[in-house]
Amino acid sequence: MPRALALSPHLDDAAFSCGGTLANLAQAGWSVTVATAFTRSVPEPGGFALACQLDKGLPPEADYMAIRRAEDAEACARLGARPLWLDFPEAPHRGYADAAALFGSPHEGDAILAPLSHALAALLAEPPDLLLAPQAVGGHVDHVRLVAAIRAVLPAGLPVLWWTDFPYAARPRHGAARPFAAVMDAWPERALHGDAGSRLAACAAYTTQLGFQFGGPAGLRQALDAAGPVERFREAGQVPIRMRAA
Repeated sequence: MPRALALSPHLDDAAFSCGGTLANLAQAGWSVTVATAFTRSVPEPGGFALACQLDKGLPPEADYMAIRRAEDAEACARLGARPLWLDFPEAPHRGYADAAALFGSPHEGDAILAPLSHALAALLAEPPDLLLAPQAVGGHVDHVRLVAAIRAVLPAGLPVLWWTDFPYAARPRHGAARPFAAVMDAWPERALHGDAGSRLAACAAYTTQLGFQFGGPAGLRQALDAAGPVERFREAGQVPIRMRAA
C-alpha cells in the first residue's frame, strides 16, 4: 500500500489547504497520515497565548490544544487519514506576543528549528511515497519554521506536493506574503480536483476555529465554495499519483 504523509503546521492546515486531495488518496487505497507539528498543551497559558484561547470562547482553565487534537482526530477520520501529533508549542508560547508578530520575521530567540528538524528527520527516516507540505503562503511564523525544517532534512528524491496555504492565500492581506517564492516557483504548478465534500466535512470538524477564521460554519462553506474544488500545489520530483487534473 503506498503511503502519503502530510506535514501540517497547525491542527487544521492540511485539511483546509488540501483536504480534498488527501481524501482522494485515501479513497484510492493509499495510507494517509497527517502529522501536525505544533500541538503541545501548555498549562496555565498567559498573555497573548491565553488571549488566543479566550477569543475562541474557551475558559482559561480549558486545555485548548487537547480540544483541538480531538477536532483533528475527527477531521482525519472524515478524510480517511491517521493523525499524528508532534509535541511542539505554537508560536504564542514561544515569545510571539501579538498577531503582528505571528506574521513577522522569526525571532532570534525562537529555538524551535533544531528540535523540529530532528523530529522530522526521524519521521522521514522511512520515507513515504509522497510528501505533502505547506508553501508558507501568508508568512505565518509556524508555517515558515516548518517549511525551513522540512527543507533542512528532506530526503533527496522524495516527491513533494507543496500546497497553497488556505485560507491565507485567499486573503489579500496575507496572500502576497510568499517567503519561499524563489524556491517554490522553480517547480511546476500542479492543480488537482479534490473531493470537495470530504474537505468541507473535515474542515467543519475544527469547530473552535470556524468563528475566528470564517465567521462560522456558513462562512466556511462560502469560503470553500469560492475557492472551488481545485487544490493547487508546487510539484517537486515525480509525484506518483494519477488523479484528475484541473
